[in-house]
Amino acid sequence: MTRPLIAILRGITPAEAEAHAAALIAAGITTLEVPLNSPDPWDSIARLLARFGAQARIGAGTVLTPAQVQRLAGMGAHLVVSPNADPAVIAATRAAGMESWPGVMTPTECFAAHAAGATGLKLFPASLIGAAGLSALRAVLPPELPVYAVGGAGPANFAAWRRAGAAGFGIGTALYRPGQPVEATARAGAEIAAAWDASG
Repeated sequence: MTRPLIAILRGITPAEAEAHAAALIAAGITTLEVPLNSPDPWDSIARLLARFGAQARIGAGTVLTPAQVQRLAGMGAHLVVSPNADPAVIAATRAAGMESWPGVMTPTECFAAHAAGATGLKLFPASLIGAAGLSALRAVLPPELPVYAVGGAGPANFAAWRRAGAAGFGIGTALYRPGQPVEATARAGAEIAAAWDASG
């Protein structure tokens, strides 16, 4: 079962990346994002791809330039997540055969990202627009275009967001905070996977 949940491992270090990723995959969260503003992110991504690339979707977050996209493509990454909707980044990502998840908030950004070829949209920060705002956007967006809520969405409100049209979620600090023990990541991963399963 592949849950539409992206684990955002912001701040993770290469030395701990594999252990936390293993805990999340075991808990049933198999899409992992290492933001590029983490310590030595390229090293972490390379380690995760080498160990888990066949069993998980692994990529980078906070991707801002086509050059970063090309580096990820050369590593064999699977997805590119951005805080913004840059058509050049989206186009480069799709041309390289990777999933593109740009950050959007307004209808203009949503449609521009869709036109550029985005795999899906990352509503960010979701807390500012809320489930009601997503519901309004979904009324005009193509029904087949998935929207993931990121920033302010979590187990307590999964059901409300899904009713509003969220197809999935990006989860950051509710799953991983820099320096936390692997056991905490495993526990959080199991709880969030269960919350997703119960929210449909």
